[in-house]
Amino acid sequence: MIAFLWAEDRNGVIGHNGILPWRLPNDMKFFKQMTTNQVVVMGRKTFEGMGKKALPNRMNIVITSDPSYEAEGVEVMHNHQAVMDFINKIDKDIFIIGGAIVFASFIKEVNLLYRTVIDESFAGDTYMIPIDWEQWELIEATEGKVDEQNIYFHRFETYARK
Repeated sequence: MIAFLWAEDRNGVIGHNGILPWRLPNDMKFFKQMTTNQVVVMGRKTFEGMGKKALPNRMNIVITSDPSYEAEGVEVMHNHQAVMDFINKIDKDIFIIGGAIVFASFIKEVNLLYRTVIDESFAGDTYMIPIDWEQWELIEATEGKVDEQNIYFHRFETYARK
């Protein structure tokens, strides 16, 4: 299984200056629940936006065009095909977690989408790629709980490719 996993605001913003422009513990909990003991694939900017720290209890793959790039605790790969060759040899779920360039590169291979929609507008400089929603069927939608820690209305959506 190859899935996209991301959060976006109502305008499709997924990042600002290399980080998430919101704090939403419910989404972080969902992310951890989905990706623990699995494989996460991300671009270099996404990885660096997380403080250049590998996510624990996951296999971390970082894609970069820089042939000299090195980082502790991650597998560094330099193109889409190298990642596909690698993940086709392992028996784990694969979660593509961003950024936009990496999402665009894997759109043809992905068969599930896990999207958190935050019902708010944020300043941002990175947007989710356009998704042809005609190719996807909503199979689950759950409203997130709003409380003192999670101050934004949000919903978790799961889509399967038709």
